[in-house]
Amino acid sequence: MAVPTAPPALKFTGSKHLSQRLVLATLTGKTVRISQIRSSSHTSPGLAPHEVSLLRLLEAVTNGSHIEFSYTGTTVLYKPGLITGSAAGYGAQGGVIRHELPADCRRGVSYFLIPLCLLAPFSKAPINVLFTGPGVVTSSTEAGDVSADTVRTAILPLFRSFGIENNLELRILRRSNIGRDGKGGGGEVQLVFGHQVRLPKTVHLMDAGRVKRIRGVAYSTGVAGANNARLIEAARGVLNEFMPDTYIFSDISPAPFVPAPTKENPAAKRKIGLGFGLSLVAETNTGALYSADVASPPAGGEPPEDIGRKCAYQLLEAIEEGGYVSSVAAPTVLTLMAMGSEDVGRITLGKAVLGLEQVVQLARDLRTFGLSGWGLREDEDEENEVVLSIVGKGISNVGRKIT
Repeated sequence: MAVPTAPPALKFTGSKHLSQRLVLATLTGKTVRISQIRSSSHTSPGLAPHEVSLLRLLEAVTNGSHIEFSYTGTTVLYKPGLITGSAAGYGAQGGVIRHELPADCRRGVSYFLIPLCLLAPFSKAPINVLFTGPGVVTSSTEAGDVSADTVRTAILPLFRSFGIENNLELRILRRSNIGRDGKGGGGEVQLVFGHQVRLPKTVHLMDAGRVKRIRGVAYSTGVAGANNARLIEAARGVLNEFMPDTYIFSDISPAPFVPAPTKENPAAKRKIGLGFGLSLVAETNTGALYSADVASPPAGGEPPEDIGRKCAYQLLEAIEEGGYVSSVAAPTVLTLMAMGSEDVGRITLGKAVLGLEQVVQLARDLRTFGLSGWGLREDEDEENEVVLSIVGKGISNVGRKIT
């Protein structure tokens, strides 16, 4: 009797879209080999610190995952295990996984939160992860990461459409920005995701509706609280002409301290993560969400008024692009639709969102992992929108008990 052999690993090259491919590998249970990761770099070849940290996080929330690195770090083999969540045991203390981000992590905490939110509905047990350490940045970053506020207000609520809405909470326990040297951090964020399902519901998100209200959060970390008032006034100066129901919360917090030992004072600490920023979300009467996110740059020199106006204009541009979801949440929603029950789901997307590199690459990666292709047709009512159809593959949560 022949012994069945394991299917060959799916092969990818380059560091682009690495987190997306690791998430799809974990959801589908397929082994991936990613090579030529910054192989042409003479100063820092191989996996970056934030990518290594993401692999360690995947290892912590799964059971039986196998990870191999090449000697130079330019090739990684990832064989996923079962998504177990934060069950008490290996990698967890009291059901909470503490994941520390190193000081040289150059990405915002949303780089880790969004993949974790995609895996959490398919977990065997609830997921409860506390992100801590000198590398936790809760604001948006120049690398393209959105703030933790945007994940909480513009991405998590969309899970409700898939029948996933209970016990979802994102707590920002300590805020932080990118500091002057680009190595800010010291924040603390906790994600509690306690709603696991067998299969996400099939959705038909066709009518984006009209914007009925705008909400936002202006935050200052370790700088004068007057920056918040200036951010809010500038943003409202733009938005009030279009939407009177605009309310922006103000959050002022001290800068986090991290250890900075010296020979003279081994117990010395220093402040990091200073800055300010603004996160805005527009909600329509049908539940569609559009978001914008701007934070002070590491080099400084940009007044709060400019940041506030820039964020308001970005929100207006996101609304103008149309569709049921903005570019920030589109990959999350499309991935959940591809994983859902074996039925046709539909969603309207703006043509600008559909043409984004990440969305186009997601369509290619879904086909590579054996999931369904997409069907496209012009929206009859809106000229700049497309109706996208996805047949779910029915990849269910094998770890969840049937009740």
